[in-house]
Amino acid sequence: MTVSAPIQATIREQLGGEDVDVSVSHGMTVLDLPPARLLATVRRLKEELGFDLFLDVTAVDWPQREPRFDVVYHFYSTAQRVRVRVRTRVTEAEPAVDTLTGLYGSARYMERECHEMYGIDFRGNFDLRPILLYEGFVGHPLRKDYPKRREQWLIPERKPEPAS
Repeated sequence: MTVSAPIQATIREQLGGEDVDVSVSHGMTVLDLPPARLLATVRRLKEELGFDLFLDVTAVDWPQREPRFDVVYHFYSTAQRVRVRVRTRVTEAEPAVDTLTGLYGSARYMERECHEMYGIDFRGNFDLRPILLYEGFVGHPLRKDYPKRREQWLIPERKPEPAS
């Protein structure tokens, strides 16, 4: 779905600035911003610009770059029928952003998945327990440094008991 020129101009005018870059990629408006601006920017997207649907959050691992992780969000305006991508970068030493659960209830589950797969912490989301993997799984399997041949048993391996 391509972005309409009026909404992109509005986003650029209202949300762009020194530390916020607004561009278009593959027909979608993209906002690149520092983590400190994330919550306020998303609040304005929702409350002032009508992006009422939170689609997803994920991360991209760039092990050769610092900051290492992009945390990527997608939102949709049902009234204007356009999407927007919001992207922020976090370091390996502090892979954390503020939670969006206060704005979008569904963020709770998507943040859990992103935390589980990439190790991104969502400050203020107090339920970051595993949602896809089992309790006790070690590591974050979508990070590039996760050993691709690593096996983890759900239960300890047991040898068969000798026949009597």
